[in-house]
Amino acid sequence: MDSVNYLAAIEAVLFASGDPVAIGKLCEVFQVTELELIQWLERLEIALADRGVHLVRADGAVQMAADKKYNAYIERLTDNLRPARLSAPTLETLAIIAYRQPVTRPEIEEIRGVKVEKALNTLLAYDMITEVGRRDTTGRPILYGTTEEFLRHFGINDLSELPEMP
Repeated sequence: MDSVNYLAAIEAVLFASGDPVAIGKLCEVFQVTELELIQWLERLEIALADRGVHLVRADGAVQMAADKKYNAYIERLTDNLRPARLSAPTLETLAIIAYRQPVTRPEIEEIRGVKVEKALNTLLAYDMITEVGRRDTTGRPILYGTTEEFLRHFGINDLSELPEMP
């Protein structure tokens, strides 16, 4: 198979997966070195430059994602397919977690000035946050951080792409 066919094959595998696929797993699937695979991924990124999808790389994995500039169209399609959007208080809680992670519920409540249990449960249900450990203090409170779903939802590759705090 020549490299152009490999690019199409990688695109098909990532599209079919829907979830991030580890670079190591892709190397196994295509029986190539990591360097070769990375070169193919770079070529695929170039090939997708003017398309509606792009590659998202995070934590040693890669996946296909819709370009965020087309979110308005995607939202029109999916409005009836998913539950209501996240409320403003839930988005505020998510922003605190994104910028301060890892962070505990009491720390979030101190910043927001209100209870956040409902918001946390909603964000956990949407897979936007996850438990990343426990703080080594009295009571060992749960630490929360964002997930790959959070990155996909907001169309970013990693947290360094978050807007600067004012």
